[in-house]
Amino acid sequence: MTVATILKLLLGVVLIGAGLWQYRRRSGAENGSYGSQSGVLLLAVGVIVLIYALGGLDYHPSPSELGR
Repeated sequence: MTVATILKLLLGVVLIGAGLWQYRRRSGAENGSYGSQSGVLLLAVGVIVLIYALGGLDYHPSPSELGR
């Protein structure tokens, strides 16, 4: 693993952690309910960054695209 990959993984974990913290933080005005749209967005972006860092979005051409 390269340093860049490790940093991407770390960023994904930090975003997921921040999303969980934001989502679980109690809102004082809403009768103590949970939930935050920004928390869900942070979770989604964190998962996408982790998928990207692990190579899930890399392009792998099919044999027909390689011309073989």
